[in-house]
Amino acid sequence: MDYVKLFELIVSSALINNFVFTMFLGLCIFFGVSKKMETAVGMSITFLMVMVVSAALSWVIYEFIMIPLDLTFLKIIIFIGIVAAFVQSADTIMKKVSPALYYKLGVYLALITTNCIIIAVPLHNAGEKYNFLESIAFALGSGIGFGLALVIMASIREKLEVADVPAPFRGLPISFIIAGLISLAFTGFSGLITL
Repeated sequence: MDYVKLFELIVSSALINNFVFTMFLGLCIFFGVSKKMETAVGMSITFLMVMVVSAALSWVIYEFIMIPLDLTFLKIIIFIGIVAAFVQSADTIMKKVSPALYYKLGVYLALITTNCIIIAVPLHNAGEKYNFLESIAFALGSGIGFGLALVIMASIREKLEVADVPAPFRGLPISFIIAGLISLAFTGFSGLITL
């Protein structure tokens, strides 16, 4: 077992190849949920759980059912089904455990199902032919990276609520500018680990 490679996968997917800041995926949820720290943290935890579990389930189904039956051409449909089933479960659990957070997340919780990052992880795992632990490490790193992006953006946007931002830049325009600046900062991680 090469634990160094697993660690590199986690760091690489969280920082170097962060889906939000380097590939600009998942921006709908990113901008929608990052207004307040509470919702950003709640979505980060939910997103991480969904990503890791769906990556594990997708890997098992892909390796033990789809490859032996030569059904790999159906991977997008099957991976979306797996994610949708798990998000529906997470939706129901969150509604019972934390109704306040459930209502604050609103429609963005349902949008996890078709979020491009959630679907990109199992597709990337299948394309790279990662083993089970590598798939989990990549999903974990990607989830941590998305959570990091949400928390960074939420902390800045909360400060902007009381800042003197010129009228044309208030709201979403200043958020796009900040996301671009953070993205530039994240390019400093490129070349840190070569996989």
